[in-house]
Amino acid sequence: MNQGSLGYLSWYNSGTTKWFRSVAMTIQYFSREVTTVERTSKNACPASASTSLPLSGPHVCADLLDSLLQEILLHEIIALFDSFHDFLAFIGTYRSWRAAVSTFPSVHTFSFPPLHFKPDGPYVHPHSGPIKPILLSDCKWQLSDPSKKNSSLACSVPKNSPNKMHYLGCSYGYLIFSYKVHCLLVDVYTGSKVMPPKLPRNSDLGYFCGIGILTAPSISPNSRLLLFSRDSMFEWQVGTNSWSEHTLTLDNERIYQIVFFKDDIFVVDAVLRLHTIHLTPQFSMQEIAIKKEFVPMNSWLVVCGDMLLLIDQRFSSGGLGGSSNTIFRVSRLNFSVEPAKWVKLEKLDNYALFVSPDRRNPTFCCMSPESWGGKSNYIYFARLTEDPDETWTAVEFGQPVPDSAVRAMLFYDMSSPPDCGVLSSLWVFPSLVYGSG
Repeated sequence: MNQGSLGYLSWYNSGTTKWFRSVAMTIQYFSREVTTVERTSKNACPASASTSLPLSGPHVCADLLDSLLQEILLHEIIALFDSFHDFLAFIGTYRSWRAAVSTFPSVHTFSFPPLHFKPDGPYVHPHSGPIKPILLSDCKWQLSDPSKKNSSLACSVPKNSPNKMHYLGCSYGYLIFSYKVHCLLVDVYTGSKVMPPKLPRNSDLGYFCGIGILTAPSISPNSRLLLFSRDSMFEWQVGTNSWSEHTLTLDNERIYQIVFFKDDIFVVDAVLRLHTIHLTPQFSMQEIAIKKEFVPMNSWLVVCGDMLLLIDQRFSSGGLGGSSNTIFRVSRLNFSVEPAKWVKLEKLDNYALFVSPDRRNPTFCCMSPESWGGKSNYIYFARLTEDPDETWTAVEFGQPVPDSAVRAMLFYDMSSPPDCGVLSSLWVFPSLVYGSG
């Protein structure tokens, strides 16, 4: 059995008392609401319901209301969780609760932080040697929860997997690998794998260090795996037996980051142009006109609620002795003007951002981080240095960045291609916290 599959047992007993108390209080409240609604629904079923539903009457109304209130109840409970441990304890209590959670929308509605993924072995920065495939037989990692710093979970790639692979990214809790015509998805938490059909022989994803992403959780009927090379996008609808290939209009520039924002796919290329991609009714790609006021040295996109944010690294004068400091600026994209414009934020308010230096990995936004011991107005970077005691680096928004972090980020400069032979530390939500779409 893969070590990750024991996660329910090894992490189950941590922090359950608090969520049980929250569940009890919420259930007590909603029980009163359900009772009240059921009493009134027996005599007040809307007339419109009898014309729009195949079965009508007070029993149908009561069932619909009961189902709706159950969903609201589960959302209210999960909103109280402070950690992934709480979530595990909840879905491990009743099978029906886990099944209900699987129908929820995106993980961004949750308030607990993502897990930190740290590969086993010594720290290796990108381009420390020639690019070569990763040996998956040696691919092991630790998952740790920022809210439970003294616990971690050991995981690895399952046996009988292809041994040589290039790394293309992480999406919806899956590591994405490819090598020549082979492709592999590995669940970071359970270690389970998905083997898509063989790629076209001209994909060149590994050689040119492409990037991969899922468009939805793997259990969603609309989930697609997208793999990008310099001039093509390869699309696989999960569960089918073939790939589709689409030509990219990027002037042979490399794609550096992909995010999903308001049902659109946003991609950033090497010259910092922002594009949208639509898959239906047919493939299309369009550049977004943006007023260019600055050129960031390093930048990352983060989706935060209804905002598309840009974190950019820049120098700020005014240090001791007239020296320059490195700081991070955060801007949101204002789509209401033409061309669109990046508007500087003065603070992050009640949010914390989670960033992996490698842009092929996901970024996250977390609300009310104080609930789990974090800090608002902070940016949490996955491990940056070879210091064995460092797990992640927390940088206060607007404050100078530690020199060690600045040096480490040079290896992730956008002028250099990603290294598909290196699996770096990253932030991740396990696939089981995502709903079906």
